[in-house]
Amino acid sequence: MKFVTAEIHGQTFIGLIFENEYVIDIQKAERKFYESDYTPVSMIECIEQGDKFISHIQTLEELVKKEQERESYVYPLSDVKLYAPIPRPSKNIFCVGKNYREHALELGTEKDIPEHIMLFSKTPTTVIAHEEEIDPHLDVTNELDYEGELAIIIGKKGKRIHPEEAMDYIFGYTIINDVTARDLQSRHKQFLIGKSLDTFCPMGPYIVHQSAISNPQQLMIETRVNGEIRQKANTNQMIFNIPTIISVLSQGTTLEPGDIIATGTPAGVGKGFHPPKYLKPGDIVEVTVEGIGTLRNSVMK
Repeated sequence: MKFVTAEIHGQTFIGLIFENEYVIDIQKAERKFYESDYTPVSMIECIEQGDKFISHIQTLEELVKKEQERESYVYPLSDVKLYAPIPRPSKNIFCVGKNYREHALELGTEKDIPEHIMLFSKTPTTVIAHEEEIDPHLDVTNELDYEGELAIIIGKKGKRIHPEEAMDYIFGYTIINDVTARDLQSRHKQFLIGKSLDTFCPMGPYIVHQSAISNPQQLMIETRVNGEIRQKANTNQMIFNIPTIISVLSQGTTLEPGDIIATGTPAGVGKGFHPPKYLKPGDIVEVTVEGIGTLRNSVMK
């Protein structure tokens, strides 16, 4: 199951991707079959319902499959505007730094390979959608970089989570481009400013429910800039795997439904080339994660 936050005819709705080409407006479908709507109006509220929401959607999807006249609540995907799946996260996005060995090395030396998880965050105002433009902030930075990443969406509240139980706390997965101003990152030492300029967190296009991803530690991830492959790796190359990330983060921090964790980027970022290949206005960045899709954004001219 792939979920979206979308808009059509000026109305925002929570949708389910159907037959890979269409979007079901969940609330409108509910009115059709149940003469009432049960689904909340925000993605975070849907996630909070957990298994109850998923069971309901499975039943609804079966009803839609049997229905012949769907025009009033099923739209071609090409006709809708996609927002980020969670357009406004309820807190900062958690991010893991240097979680692929070769990425740590391209930015430093063996001593830069972390012994413990590096964590930083991006503010909610960074989030933009698939196909929205990244502001290059030319008055602030001249070292604009990309970082394609698999992101986890937390599905239920938890604290002091054991690694062996961590996967039970995942609702699903999405894609994030952890856009970074490298000069600000270096200048301020801590990463918040360099990672948190407006538009610096493209996210989407979907949230894929965890049931559709049999092994998130075995996914290919690839980033292209203007069609050129810059990053290509597998999530099995992470230094700290997903259960470890969730467990470490939750030891003193309560994780809540809708929390987002970006799991780190592989080698091939712009700063890692000699000379660096930073983004410039007009560039198109595409991040593809196996089983999820492709997140595409251009840099504003």
